Amino acid sequence: MKARSCFSIAGAIFLLLFSNLAGAREQWIQQEANVWYEKQPWLLGENYTPSTAVNQIEMWHKDTFDLATIDKELGIASSIGMNTVRVFLPNLIWENDKQGFFERIDKLLESGHKHNIQVLFVLFDSDWDPNPVYGKQQAPVPGVHNSRWVQSPGEQRLKSESQYHKLEEYVKDIIGRYADDTRVIGWDLWNEPSNTSAGLYDSLPDKNKYVALLLPPVYEWARSANPTQPLTSGLWSGLHWDDFEQLGKIEKIQISESDIISFHDYSWPEIFEARVRQLASYGRPIIATEYMARGSGSTFDGTLPLGKKYNVGMYNWGLIEGKTQMRLPWDSWYHPYT
Repeated sequence: MKARSCFSIAGAIFLLLFSNLAGAREQWIQQEANVWYEKQPWLLGENYTPSTAVNQIEMWHKDTFDLATIDKELGIASSIGMNTVRVFLPNLIWENDKQGFFERIDKLLESGHKHNIQVLFVLFDSDWDPNPVYGKQQAPVPGVHNSRWVQSPGEQRLKSESQYHKLEEYVKDIIGRYADDTRVIGWDLWNEPSNTSAGLYDSLPDKNKYVALLLPPVYEWARSANPTQPLTSGLWSGLHWDDFEQLGKIEKIQISESDIISFHDYSWPEIFEARVRQLASYGRPIIATEYMARGSGSTFDGTLPLGKKYNVGMYNWGLIEGKTQMRLPWDSWYHPYT
């Protein structure tokens, strides 16, 4: 009886695990990805933070969430022809105020829907301050571009493998809640995962080792929620994106695991076009989730027509001048424009 009882328990556990795996979808094949993309309008949008928020934590914190400004600014985006925005979700808000976070996400999605704008959510980010703090955020540094942006989950959390289960819960909870929501157009799982923040902060010397360790499970956790929207993570560095063997470890993961291909390019139009041609070799839809930096040669009039020509979705960075001070050039990090 004991042996049979133990077998029954083990069998039940196996069936439970198997049923969970069976419910999780696989990476979309090329045909699935392209069929999805054919149903979308030409994606034209921007990376959005309300003008009253200095970073993504201030955008979402209960004390500083500014729905009135968000609704006004999404209305402006819609009025100039945009149909989508890319929005960053900080895991610290979910960990400290889960229910309130979901309520505020719902309000953003409701506002977007009112203005015919779908949202591409970003779950993790390797850019800028590696030590995010929950609560009141610091004021902008005068004259400095994006002076208070923070990483998610942050480097202390990134190197704490024993805490990865909390990040797993975060990914599954967020995506699972909105897996069938047509107001969500997709999931950008990790923004510029190999970025070391231009040497502006003291970073982990082996930061990318941890990113390469965590990124594949992030894709697995996301797929386990069985989203109807595509998963992606944007390429942003390197020269020969069409030569898979020359890619770094992180870039190989991004290409191998994403449903659709996304990338960032802030250079001259001819380089943007070369990037698009390289990525077309993978046979999947392509979206430029960041572009437009005048000092580097990336402009609306030079680059946007190429996105239209090649049917590449286009998200410039920023919309309304505000506390992120995105109008200022990148060199303001070293020489503030005061």
